[in-house]
Amino acid sequence: MYQVGIDIGSSAAKAAVLKDGAVFRTLLLNTGFNSRKTADEIYDMLAADGITKENADYVATGYGRVSVPYANRSVTEITCHGKGAWFLFGRNGSVIDIGGQDTKGIALKNGRVMKFIMNDKCSAGTGKFLEVMTNRLGLTMEELSLLAGKGNPITISSMCTVFAESEVISLIGKGTPREDIAYGVIESVVTKVVQLITQVPGDQYFLTGGLCEDSYILGRLSHALKAPVESTPLARYAGAIGAALMASEQKG
Repeated sequence: MYQVGIDIGSSAAKAAVLKDGAVFRTLLLNTGFNSRKTADEIYDMLAADGITKENADYVATGYGRVSVPYANRSVTEITCHGKGAWFLFGRNGSVIDIGGQDTKGIALKNGRVMKFIMNDKCSAGTGKFLEVMTNRLGLTMEELSLLAGKGNPITISSMCTVFAESEVISLIGKGTPREDIAYGVIESVVTKVVQLITQVPGDQYFLTGGLCEDSYILGRLSHALKAPVESTPLARYAGAIGAALMASEQKG
C-alpha cells in the first residue's frame, strides 16, 4: 500500500507518496483558481503511475483540503507540517514555513508540536508579498535573491503589502538601483518572519515551503535569528509528507 499526502496551498499544491516509510514520489502544481480541479489532476497523475484508491490511502491538508473528494480524511496544516518537518530533520527546533498566504512558526520537541504561531491576517512576510514585488520588478524569485546579494542596504518601511508596493514604485521612479530594491524587499520579509518566529524560539530552525532552496534567504534568516536555519529540497513538501505520515498511522 501507498500513503499519499496532498497539501493544497493557496499558491501551490503538493503531493507526497510514501512507500515502506520512505518518500517514493512527489508532485508540485500551481493551485490555480479551482482547488478541486487541481486535486483531480493530482489523482490522475498518480493514477498514471499506478497509485490509485485501490492501493493507496489519502490524507489532505492545507488551504484547500476540503477540495480533495477522494481523501480518506483531512488534517490541519500545523499537525502535518510538524510531522513532515520531524520526518525530514529529526531534531528539536522551530519550523519556519513561508507559505503563499501565511507564515507559520512551529516549535517541535521529540516529534510533537509544542507551540505554534501563524500570520494569516496580512500578506506581509509571506510568499504573496514576494510575488507582488517580483512582478513589480519584472524578476523571478531566483533573480530577486541573486540581485539582493549584490545590493546596498535600504529599508522598505511599510508594513502593508499595498503600501510597500507603492514604496517600491517610488524607489523605481527615483532611479534606485534594482539590486538595492531587491535587498530591501527580502530584508522586509526576513524582518517580519523573524518578528513572528521569535515567539516560538529555538536553538536551531528549519525552513519549509517554497523558499527552502533559496540559499540567500536561508543566510539572511540565519543572520537575523543568530542561529542556523537549515533546509532540504524536500522541505517544500513538508505538509504533504506529514499528511502521508498521517495516512500511514491511520492504516496502522
